[in-house]
Amino acid sequence: MPKASDIKKNQAIEHNGKVYLIKDVYKSTSQGRAGGSIYRVRMYEVATGLKVDESFKADEMITLADFSRHQATFSYVDGDEYVFMDNEDYTPYNLHKDAIAEELPFVTETTEGIQVFTVNGQPVAIDLPASVDLVIVETDPSIKGASATARTKPATLSTGLVIQVPEYIASGEKIKVSTVDHKFMSRA
Repeated sequence: MPKASDIKKNQAIEHNGKVYLIKDVYKSTSQGRAGGSIYRVRMYEVATGLKVDESFKADEMITLADFSRHQATFSYVDGDEYVFMDNEDYTPYNLHKDAIAEELPFVTETTEGIQVFTVNGQPVAIDLPASVDLVIVETDPSIKGASATARTKPATLSTGLVIQVPEYIASGEKIKVSTVDHKFMSRA
């Protein structure tokens, strides 16, 4: 069993007899002699989707739930459900848009490297690659010779996400965007 200091985002744990999916982990260190770091965890109950905030001491033991990862591709939208298709056996995984709201600005039909997390056979979340390629649909016109400065301008991407890009980037270009910090990385 791992310690609380070992848990990471998108892991499934068992806590108080229920299975939770971890969405965020924040570490806070006390300033006094009391020592020990405290890990504040935002997690969602797999069965109901209920959000729970919990705190664990760094050396507290955590029970990992039985979960698996499946390579998948985004297939289509069915109402509020997003359907991902398993790359190996073509099993469809339906996920509600609220469960994957943070990841949706990076998901297109061409996004590769998506993994669907399942707990007890039920899809609960997706994991994205570190970067994805997206097309700029709207931005100010590019300025010739603007590569010498680090000034940026807003750009709307094909998924609706708005990020800052260098001035020399034009509409219609394909760029690489970090899924971790939502920033421009390079041209694709």
